[in-house]
Parts: sequence; C-alpha cells; structure tokens
Amino acid sequence: MKGQPDKGGSPHLGKVTAKMRNVPILLALFAAGCTSAPETHSPPEQVRSWDGAGGAASMRNRGEALADFALRLRGTPYRYGGATLDGFDCSGLVFYAHRQLGLVVPRTSRDQAEGAESIKPRKLQRGDLVFFKIDSRRVNHVGIYIGDHRFVHAPGAGKPVTINSLDDEFYSDRFVSAGRYWNRLPNQ
Repeated sequence: MKGQPDKGGSPHLGKVTAKMRNVPILLALFAAGCTSAPETHSPPEQVRSWDGAGGAASMRNRGEALADFALRLRGTPYRYGGATLDGFDCSGLVFYAHRQLGLVVPRTSRDQAEGAESIKPRKLQRGDLVFFKIDSRRVNHVGIYIGDHRFVHAPGAGKPVTINSLDDEFYSDRFVSAGRYWNRLPNQ
C-alpha cells in the first residue's frame, strides 16, 4: 500500500532496496572496464622451440617463426643495452628473438654480423638479419628481415621497435650485409 512502511519501517526503503540490487552489477561492469584498458605493448606469444624434426621445411619455418616473433615485439620501447620485454636496443632485439627459438647469437650487432652465415641481399628470407653502418666505419645496427624489403628493428632512443624498408634512402645508403642464424641447430 502506498505510504505504508515496509517491514524495515520506512515508506521509501523498498525503492532504495530495489535500486541497490543493481549496484553489484554496475560495480562489476565498471571494474571490468578498468581492467581491460589496452597496454602500450603486450608480451609476445610463446614461440615453440624447434625440436629438430621436419628437415629443410622446418628450417625455413624457423625463419618464418623468427620474423613473426619479431613482429609481435613492435611497440616495445627502446632501451640502450636492453634485451628484455622492458626494452630493446637493436642487437638485444635480435638476441632475444633468436633465444626464444633456442638459438644462440652474439650480443652486439658487430659480432652478430661477423658470426652470421653471409646471405646475398637478393637471397634474403624472412628471419634473416640485415646489417648497417650508421655514422660508423663498422657495423653498428641490425634488424630482422620480414619480407618485401622490410625489417623489424629497435631504431634508437625515444623510438619503439618498428618496421622500416630497406628501400628507405636512409637505410639503403647504410646497408652493408645480410646474414642468417636461423638455419643452425639450436644452441650452436
């Protein structure tokens, strides 16, 4: 009856109680919205280690896996000396990506260039490394080739892991060699 008190003694308590039933639902929706905000970068999916099976086709697939893994690292911040998801320098990105496939590569771009199997530029495959001399007489920059004359790299301070083209004048003028590690047995 209108104006009659509920069992709680207040004529408006029934209306307040009905409104309060929706509060937990609203709080849950609000909390879900807060926890699903996009991050600047998310950790890459795990790349399965190569088990040695499958012959030449699997070897090529390792180059593909390396290129795909590197692509998932786009947006990771640059960090001098970095080789973790907290940040990468160019050779740290290469070091980290190869390590995820069980491959050992040197830590610096110069040593990576010296230790890689030499690849002619026209024979580049996904997962190969591209080396540059930027304002130096020695190799001091490296990227991971992803096909179509493009590569993933950590370009430098203030710039996250990104994609550039070997056809860009800046990089084409500084390109010196290409190399490959992904066709080696793991941990060699």
